[in-house]
Amino acid sequence: MADGKTFMIKIITPERSFYTGEAVMAEFNTSEGEIGVYANHIPMTVILRPGVLTITEENGSRKAALHTGFAEILQDSITILAENAEWPDEIDEARAQAARERAETRIREHNSDTDMARAQTALLRAMARIEALR
Repeated sequence: MADGKTFMIKIITPERSFYTGEAVMAEFNTSEGEIGVYANHIPMTVILRPGVLTITEENGSRKAALHTGFAEILQDSITILAENAEWPDEIDEARAQAARERAETRIREHNSDTDMARAQTALLRAMARIEALR
């Protein structure tokens, strides 16, 4: 980390320490849109939205599905506290497709007993899982 081009990133979920390592860049979705973070980024705290997390390491990049939570961005580190995070090999594609279809049906039918915010979040989670597989 002495070169000033990398930073530490730590991703924690309630179930596990998902990832700890050095990165050149991290990209993920926030409530304000997609963000890309390099070393020496302006310090800030952001709210996560479901989407694909891309961690660019010195020798390549890794993708994961990242769900809701918070991220603390400092000049030399990022700490992400996420509801859930999954590597592509942990995702069941058929299950993710079925969840996407269920959420799309709930949104399309828009019954009075449907919690639309919950259905939209379910759709974003399913789409993040599917996109992380690609």
